[in-house]
Amino acid sequence: MLRIGLVGCGFMGRMHANVYKTLDNAKLVGAADKNSDVASKYASEFGANAYSSLEEMLASEEIDVVDICLPTYLHSEYTIKAAEAGKHVFCEKPMALSLDEADAMIAACEAAGVQLMIGHCIRFWPEYTILKKITDEATLGKLLSVNLTRYGAFPAWSSENWQADEAKAGGGVLDMHIHDTDFIHYLLGTPDSATSWGTVDSRGASQVFTTMTYGKTIAHLEGGWNLPGSAPFKHAFRAIFEDGAAIMDAGPLTIYEEGKDPVVPEIPKMEAAGGGNISDLGGYYHELRYFVDRLGSGQPLEIVTPQTSRISLATTLEEIRQIKA
Repeated sequence: MLRIGLVGCGFMGRMHANVYKTLDNAKLVGAADKNSDVASKYASEFGANAYSSLEEMLASEEIDVVDICLPTYLHSEYTIKAAEAGKHVFCEKPMALSLDEADAMIAACEAAGVQLMIGHCIRFWPEYTILKKITDEATLGKLLSVNLTRYGAFPAWSSENWQADEAKAGGGVLDMHIHDTDFIHYLLGTPDSATSWGTVDSRGASQVFTTMTYGKTIAHLEGGWNLPGSAPFKHAFRAIFEDGAAIMDAGPLTIYEEGKDPVVPEIPKMEAAGGGNISDLGGYYHELRYFVDRLGSGQPLEIVTPQTSRISLATTLEEIRQIKA
């Protein structure tokens, strides 16, 4: 049984706690937040002990893993603190605000001999894992093109509105669009070329349109958080293959193949109780289960590694550089 200490009891921290409640090989034993009232309410709800800081929790609890659900600008600092305390680390995405911070995280975990995984949940999201399988196995032939879309309103619900500060969040491209940048690396690897255009506002690079080439395969990624507050969140993809298509857009994932009826794969849904824009816990469940199972069995992390997360961060930062150029 892995003992989990979580720091950051906001929207994403609640998502993670809901997952830990379902796992039989992990237990949330401590929850830390600088707002003691928030920590106490959260801890009471999830059967953990409340703390006002990571340091207090580390001094009081026997834990194996520190789960970091803090604002992006704190990811590197708290990962290093946890690693130096000899704890494995699960840290929410994006990995950090800079490659220097990411490198410091990797170095600290390697020096301490602990595992580090960044929460790139789209690699585990059921619809996207099906797309990955179809592509890898060439079920519908060669992938010709893929569009990945992710957009919505600015997340004004963030604590103390930290997302509005580019120095803390990095803007909508780093916070939201990095999901699709990371997934395209997982799906197709390093592109031959990548060109980005976009929109910048007071909160940083808020919208992006990126076109990548992989030989004759074209990938187009678009997303951001500069829509009006009343606009819905949406993530979608359209993948066109030689012999069919896989489309998730304004409806369930549907597989189309010449001469056959469309197929809608059955994907169990897990209700996510935590606010924000996510109604399905599935991707978070699968990524945390993978992390916990790998730690428990002593197997290395493979689907998401610190190195793959660094690559995705580097690509996204280059997208932002091109937008601002």
